[in-house]
Amino acid sequence: MTHSKSVLRLCLFLLFFQTLISPVLAETPAHEMEYAAQNFLAALTPDQKAKAVYEFKDDERFDWHFIPKPRKGLPIKEMTPPQRLLAHALLSSGLSQRGYLKAVTIMSLEQILYDLENKAPHRDANLYFVTIFGNPGKAPWAWRVEGHHLSLNFALAGDEVLAVTPSFLGSNPAQIQSGPRKGLRVLGGEEDLARQLVKSLSAEQRQIALITNVAPRDIITGADRKAKPLEPLGIAGSHLTEPQRGILTALLREYIFRCRPEIAEPNLNAIQNLGKIHFAWAGGIEPGEGHYYLVQGPTFLLEYDNTQNEANHIHAVWRDLGNDFGEDLLRKHYDRVQHPK
Repeated sequence: MTHSKSVLRLCLFLLFFQTLISPVLAETPAHEMEYAAQNFLAALTPDQKAKAVYEFKDDERFDWHFIPKPRKGLPIKEMTPPQRLLAHALLSSGLSQRGYLKAVTIMSLEQILYDLENKAPHRDANLYFVTIFGNPGKAPWAWRVEGHHLSLNFALAGDEVLAVTPSFLGSNPAQIQSGPRKGLRVLGGEEDLARQLVKSLSAEQRQIALITNVAPRDIITGADRKAKPLEPLGIAGSHLTEPQRGILTALLREYIFRCRPEIAEPNLNAIQNLGKIHFAWAGGIEPGEGHYYLVQGPTFLLEYDNTQNEANHIHAVWRDLGNDFGEDLLRKHYDRVQHPK
């Protein structure tokens, strides 16, 4: 047997062996988040851990917001450089590459606001807080990364990701107007796809979709503990053309694929009946005009507002109407798995 044939056979064997063991070695998103959370917690001092960790059933888990305000949890500002890296490892474990890029770029905008607002102390790119609820492992647990214009909430149990909402991203400025980063738009996709959809509507379709000429000052659901369906709904997906439904799907993906693909795909598939999804727009349809939109289905809503700071300040949220913070799936989990009282 020649040397080249031996090498070829060895390569084929290794390839075959890898296909056998890869399912065993593959980690689920929940396990990778658990691993990242455990690594982060192991690096903390007792005092830091006391700030970072709450009981899973603590009401703090539901006290989410997106404005600059005092928060519970451990701020990045109080972490050592190695701890900060581990905090970012946890953040990236739940997000897609694009979602992580959006999140950290939003954090970086605090420096822009710091410079614009005469060095206001609450504008700080390190005032983002990491909080762990419960003990990462088989029993239900959760984690959150939150600060100004960012609130990412995950609930898990064992190898299940129970929830990834509320999921809020904001951007101020929506487009940087001057300086070396001039032109940067963190949430450009969320704005452009919706505007493309509303501009594609016929006059008859617009009569249904455009619910008012004046956009609300902010997202209507705010930081409500539980989001409720909103009205008016606007135009149903069943009344859109095929190209318009394609734009609507792309807009859905822009929000849902903030999460890593293994999490996003099932979430997208669960709401993919476009005929039952509605799109509503309020305000002007040209860039620079205050505007708002709502995308809502039977189980979810996406809400977006860009009216503040002369329509250069975006709030964009994804809510699950029945399963924010994992409440619905958590009930089903407890029905399936017996837990000690």
